Amino acid sequence: MHCESHDLRVGLHYPPPLMSRLRALWQASFNATKRALVWSSDDLIPPSERYIFNFNSKDELKRWHLYSDSEYGGLSSASLEITDSTAGADTSLTGVFSGNLSSDMSEDSTWRIRRYGFCGMRSKKFDGFIDLDAYDTIAMKIKGDGRCYISTIYTENWVNSPGQQEDNSWQAFVYTPQGRWQILKIPLDHYLPTWRGNVIEAKLEMNPARIVGMSLSVNAEGGVPGAKTGTGDFRLEVDWIKALRTL
Repeated sequence: MHCESHDLRVGLHYPPPLMSRLRALWQASFNATKRALVWSSDDLIPPSERYIFNFNSKDELKRWHLYSDSEYGGLSSASLEITDSTAGADTSLTGVFSGNLSSDMSEDSTWRIRRYGFCGMRSKKFDGFIDLDAYDTIAMKIKGDGRCYISTIYTENWVNSPGQQEDNSWQAFVYTPQGRWQILKIPLDHYLPTWRGNVIEAKLEMNPARIVGMSLSVNAEGGVPGAKTGTGDFRLEVDWIKALRTL
């Protein structure tokens, strides 16, 4: 018994180098745990704003494609380019969505469409979904031409028949006073559900956790009172598009 008791006492008295290593291991473990707790806290509270699109690089062009009535025999045209920004932008480069709205149709067109004179820029499909459930507002910094544009959010198809390939679309008007930058804020609950350009007369709610894309478009006719309408040139300069948490 004496021998065993002596061995135990010896085992409890670590030599100084071993004690230093144990303290270092304990401190490293404590620091790692502290960092993990801080990371988890930040992760549970998303930032108050989140960039969705930022037109400060030519690489941004790869994320968009253009469409117009020319796909159906119309003669409207559009372009999207990254150029040196005008005074008032946040960055040195901005996106310019521009073109011409026409009411004419190609003579050899076989399409019979009721609407003409429209162009748009639509983002390519996201890699999966963008989850904006923590946010309540879409904000964009833009400089327009007095026309009324349409902001569209596309979500996973659950409102329409699951067998249809089209995404659900939610739309809101974007009025742009001519010649000056503005930050426009649109609450998500102001976006209306639409089907091929027509508002769905039903009480539906967007699922902001399943957003698959966005677009900006312009029509020759329609919009808010006082906005410029009709055929002719259009130009919309875009600095960025963000999601905000305001509540």
